[in-house]
Amino acid sequence: MQESMAELFLHSPQTRTLLLPLLLLPLLYFIISKYLIKKPRTPPLPPGPTPFPFLGTIHLLKPLTHVSLAHLSRTYGPLMSLKLGMETLVVASSPAAAVEILKTNDRTFSARTVPHAVPLTESEIERLSFWGDALSQNWKNVRAICRAELFSAKSVEAQRRLWEEKAAAMVGSLRAKEGTAVDMGPVVFAAVVNVFANILFSEDIVGVEEERGCSEVRGFLRGIIEALSAPNLADFYPLFVGEFDPHGLRKKHREISVRMWGLWERVVGERRRSEEGELRNRDLLDVLISRGFTDEQINKLFEELLTAGIDTTTSTINRTMVELLSNTESMTKLQQELRSVLNQDSLTDFPLEQLPYLQACVKETLRLHPPAPLLLAHCARETCLVMNYTVPRGARVLVNVWAIGRDPVVWEEPLEYRPERFLNSTKDFKGNDFELLPFGAGRRICPGLPMAAKIVPFLLAWLVYSFDWSLPDATVDEAFRATTLMVQPLLLIPRARR
Repeated sequence: MQESMAELFLHSPQTRTLLLPLLLLPLLYFIISKYLIKKPRTPPLPPGPTPFPFLGTIHLLKPLTHVSLAHLSRTYGPLMSLKLGMETLVVASSPAAAVEILKTNDRTFSARTVPHAVPLTESEIERLSFWGDALSQNWKNVRAICRAELFSAKSVEAQRRLWEEKAAAMVGSLRAKEGTAVDMGPVVFAAVVNVFANILFSEDIVGVEEERGCSEVRGFLRGIIEALSAPNLADFYPLFVGEFDPHGLRKKHREISVRMWGLWERVVGERRRSEEGELRNRDLLDVLISRGFTDEQINKLFEELLTAGIDTTTSTINRTMVELLSNTESMTKLQQELRSVLNQDSLTDFPLEQLPYLQACVKETLRLHPPAPLLLAHCARETCLVMNYTVPRGARVLVNVWAIGRDPVVWEEPLEYRPERFLNSTKDFKGNDFELLPFGAGRRICPGLPMAAKIVPFLLAWLVYSFDWSLPDATVDEAFRATTLMVQPLLLIPRARR
């Protein structure tokens, strides 16, 4: 009786009338969702030049990459994308774009794109290198040690006597050559490299008058920088992994590193053989040994600290000297300020806060000539939106601080060297003002900024205060000002202040 009732229900006209719409609902939903409802579209990549298959837009990058990218940004905007082989590159070229990368999405872009020329495996990078992940505990630990032992306000102040000693040696060397053309590169380099070496392991590594030793160490640093910054097919095509080294850059980096480690190998061995009680934490090496760092960890950390710190410090001092000599009014103002504030017989009392024009000169040099024009490449941890554009996971991201520093929208007469623009301005290079970012900002800001902010004006003041300067030729042409000082000698004539 029940089955017959069910059959009657299922086959009745009323039931068919009710079931038919229910059966059609899935089809109706499919049609509406696919054709009638507009789904949100994924925002596109930032604009950029049309890439060639496989090659991408590599052909558009000239030897001065930051200049090439600045020119392209005038066409494609402050946030643009390029295809380099199989890799996506996103470039920020305005303060607003830099804020998005280094502040708003700081965590997303806190990873680094590690050049293939770095001769380390992924696990070694995480364990040994500042190239490691900024969110990893090892990276945080090493950075914390460096901040406490090298770059804290207390540590920087404790280094003052060492700075004075090396600055006095630099000035003494120049006095011996008074009235003759002096290549300033090795002179400033020797002072800076010995400051760093003594902070790390309490020894000089070049003599003030030792041209051969100075040239060797400069060669190490230059070789590593060139290996890391040279165009490398292995960076553009991730199929080239491991030890594949199409340009020999990885091999070059490794060979230079091993030779460079020899500069402090003896010192490390002697410290390890010392009685434990003799380690008094007087320098970074003692601190690292007392904390159980291996020789491998010490070698890599020292290499990266020296490579990053020495070149930036030396180039900024030399660039400022070039600009001051090509803008004699600025040189005169700076000498007047220094000679009115500083002690005539000694520079041991160095009140930087009372020397606003000196600080302005350094800021203006860093605006026009940032030591790292593109900073170091960041890497997107995950896909995200930047200025309403999609930046895909794994994209490498650059901030063109050279372009920002010369942007006429941001700076009045941007190509002119005018320290006065900073005298009544609160703009600084400490990572809060995105118009001036020579040291970056956010998690990946240069850890050595507190030291650089003091030692650059300190050594510059000794040079400008102690001598009157001139060029072998009467004028500074624009080509000379634009030349990279590590390539072309900076010849200046010092005459001791009377």
